[in-house]
Amino acid sequence: MLLKKATINDYDVINHIAVITWHATYGNILTAQQMDYMLGLMYSRSAIQEQMEEQGHCFLLLEDNGVVLGFAAYQVDYKPGIAKLHKLYVLPEAHGKGAGKALVAEVESAVRSAGVSNLMLNVNRFNPAYNFYLKSGFVNLGEVNVDIGHGFFMEDYEMQKSL
Repeated sequence: MLLKKATINDYDVINHIAVITWHATYGNILTAQQMDYMLGLMYSRSAIQEQMEEQGHCFLLLEDNGVVLGFAAYQVDYKPGIAKLHKLYVLPEAHGKGAGKALVAEVESAVRSAGVSNLMLNVNRFNPAYNFYLKSGFVNLGEVNVDIGHGFFMEDYEMQKSL
C-alpha cells in the first residue's frame, strides 16, 4: 500500500470515496436529506479546496495497486497541543485489509513529527467505526451534538488519543 498527500486535483477520487462510504455507512443512520446536505456541505469541490488551502487540512490517499482505497484528512493545529482527524473513509471492499490502520498510523506519525501529543476526532454515535477507534487506542470523551444548519445535527462521540 502507498500513502500520498492529496491535492485539489484529487477531488474526484475523494468525492467518489466519500459518496460510496457515506451511503454504505450512514444509509441506515441518517435521512437521505441529511446525507445529501452533509455531502454537499463537506465534500463539494469548493469545500474540499477551502479545507485544504484555508483551514490547513492535510488529505492523504491510500492506494493499493494503483487503486485508491481510502483517504484521511487531519489538521495539526486544531487546538493548542491537539490535532484533529477530520475524516477517515475506506471503501467497504477494503475493510479488514489494514487500510484504516495504515491511514491512522500515518496521521499519528505526522502529528507526532509536528510536536503535537494528542489526536482527537468525532465519530457518529451509531457508526460501527466507533469500535475501530476504540481498538486504535482512542478514548471516548463524551457525546456532542453539533448543529450543522437546516435543522440537522451531527450526533457524535468526541474521542482522543495521547500519542
